[in-house]
Amino acid sequence: MRLFLLLLTLLASASAAAAPPPAAWPSKTFYRSIDVDGHRTFYREAGERSRPTLLLLHGYPSSSHTYRELIPLLSGHYHVIAPDYLGSGLTDHPDPTDENYTFQRLARHIAAFTDAVGLQRYSLYMQDFGAPVGFRLMQLQPERLQALVVQNANAYLDGLTPARLRFFEQAHRDASPGTLLQLHGLTSAEGVINLQYLRDVNGHPEKISPDAWQHDLRGLASQAQQLAQVQLFQDYWTNIEAYPEWQAFLRTHQPPALVLWGKHDPAFIAAGALAYRRDLPDADISLIDAGHFAVEEHAVLIAQQIVTFLGRLEQQGQLAPDSTQ
Repeated sequence: MRLFLLLLTLLASASAAAAPPPAAWPSKTFYRSIDVDGHRTFYREAGERSRPTLLLLHGYPSSSHTYRELIPLLSGHYHVIAPDYLGSGLTDHPDPTDENYTFQRLARHIAAFTDAVGLQRYSLYMQDFGAPVGFRLMQLQPERLQALVVQNANAYLDGLTPARLRFFEQAHRDASPGTLLQLHGLTSAEGVINLQYLRDVNGHPEKISPDAWQHDLRGLASQAQQLAQVQLFQDYWTNIEAYPEWQAFLRTHQPPALVLWGKHDPAFIAAGALAYRRDLPDADISLIDAGHFAVEEHAVLIAQQIVTFLGRLEQQGQLAPDSTQ
C-alpha cells in the first residue's frame, strides 16, 4: 500500500509538472510609433511595464504582425514589445539605393529603439531574421539580456542543408541577372505565399491565416521595398560567417534559453535546434509539430512554454522587471 501511494504521488507530481501554466486575461495591445534616429518606428506593446519584458524580433517576410496571436497570450503575464525593422511593416522604408540594408544596420536600429523606449533589461524572442538581428543586439547590449527564446532562428551550420548553404553563398557572391531574378522572386506573391507560409504546413494550409501574407505583400508592393529585402538576402552570408562569434557569446554568457523549433522547417532544419545545446547545455529544447512559422500554427502551445520557462526563471530570481520602468 505504501509503495502504491508513493507511485500515485510520483505520477501526480509528473502530471503537475507537465500541466500548462494558468491562463491570464490579456491586456490591451497598443499600436505605437516612435522616432528612432529620424525614422518613424512602429511597434506593438502590451502588458504591465512593471512585469519583466519580452522583446519579440520578427523574421522574413513579416513584421510585428507575425506576433498578433502570441502577444495577447503573453500580455497577462509579461510586458511584451514587438517592433518592426527598418524596411518592414509600418516602420519607415528608407530608400535602399541611398544605403544598403544589412543585418548590422537593422540591429543598430533596434538597439537605438530599445534606448528610445527605455528598455534596460529584457528577454529576447527571435525567429528567422530575428536571429541575426538578435545576436548582433546581444553583442551591442550584453548586459541587458536576461533570457533567450529561440524559434526557428539559426546560429549553427547544423541547421542548414548543403543546398541552403549554397543558396546563401550564391546570393552573397553572385550578382548576375539570374541570381537577382531568383531573389526578387522570393518577394513576389508566389514566393511569399507558397515558398514561405504554405511550404511546410504538412497539407494543412488552413492553419495559416491569409492575413499574414496579405499584410506582408503590402510591405513588398514597391520595387524599393522588394530591393530592401533582396539586399538582406545578399547580406545573409555575413551571418553564417558570424556563427562562431555568436556561439562564443552563448558559451561565455550562458543566458537561460528556451529553444522552440518547428521540426518540419526545410529552411532551418531541426538539427539547428539541437545544436544550441553544445554551447548552452542547460537549454530547454522542444521540437514542435510545425513548420518555419510555428507561431502561426501553434501560438497557444508556444505561449504556454514561454510562460512556464520565464515563470521558472522568476522563481529562481533570474528574471526581473526593468528597474527604469
